[in-house]
Amino acid sequence: MAKIDISIIIPVYNEAENIEELYDEIRQVFLLTDRSYEIIFVNDFSTDNSLRILNQLASKDKRVTVIDFERNFGQTAALSAGIVESRGEIIIPMDGDRQNDPADIPKLVEKIEEGYSVVSGWRKNRRDAFIRVLLSKIANWIIRWSSGVEIHDNGCSLKAYRRDVIAGVQLYGEMHRFISVYALWSGGRVTEVVVNHRSRVAGKSKYGFSRIFKVILDLQVLKFLHKYMSRPMHFFGKYGFYAIALSIGFAIWSLLLKIISDISISRTPLPTISMMFLIVGIQLILTGILAELMMRTYYESQNKKPYVIKKIIKKK
Repeated sequence: MAKIDISIIIPVYNEAENIEELYDEIRQVFLLTDRSYEIIFVNDFSTDNSLRILNQLASKDKRVTVIDFERNFGQTAALSAGIVESRGEIIIPMDGDRQNDPADIPKLVEKIEEGYSVVSGWRKNRRDAFIRVLLSKIANWIIRWSSGVEIHDNGCSLKAYRRDVIAGVQLYGEMHRFISVYALWSGGRVTEVVVNHRSRVAGKSKYGFSRIFKVILDLQVLKFLHKYMSRPMHFFGKYGFYAIALSIGFAIWSLLLKIISDISISRTPLPTISMMFLIVGIQLILTGILAELMMRTYYESQNKKPYVIKKIIKKK
């Protein structure tokens, strides 16, 4: 497929009242530029008139593509499907509720062209309920503290990615929020720009408070994959040895009680605790061995490499 400049990816779930207005706003932005673009709407099994409206847009504008899911798979899956279908050198996802402002697209593209791998939108003046803003600030603080990526608003859908950064990323769970983290850990350049955030004027929010816990759990998975993907034995083995060391410590403690205080081993729970930690330690080490075998199968069966080469320099 022929490459184009920019791909806009918009997951849609019951946003019939917002689709046409959002499409018109995006089109007006690109009327002021000579860049080629496409808009990919991903219908995540909407139950309102969203699909009918999307089909109408696709029938009258060849730059519009509609992906229709068989059932509701969620925002991350919708973004992943849109990325696979896209042709743009710069990929810009955004929400379908019109709270993201298409007028900010040129600002994101300008930053990408300065050499950044990811440009994240920062909803500095966010137009949401206080409790949602508070929970979002807590989640973003946890992400910054855990990852070292100084982004204020990882939850903002409006971002810009270089295609070569995002093309090889497999998205699961809520992982679309951590592409900037992945990019920085892989050696990319990440920045953020303040974007306009608008109040929702139609439709209902699809996000609940439980999302914060999903985000934290997915972050831990990402950290594990980043640090231990090619050496899982170092993770499981480390904690296995800690458990075995505790087992030995409790065993020595029970012996000292017998020798010094003449307390029978059978009168304390220490032998049981010692045996429990010994079993846990052995299981962790065995889990590490199995994980090593799975890791080698993963890389070797797909001819993958546990490293990324930026370039090779040699004398011709």
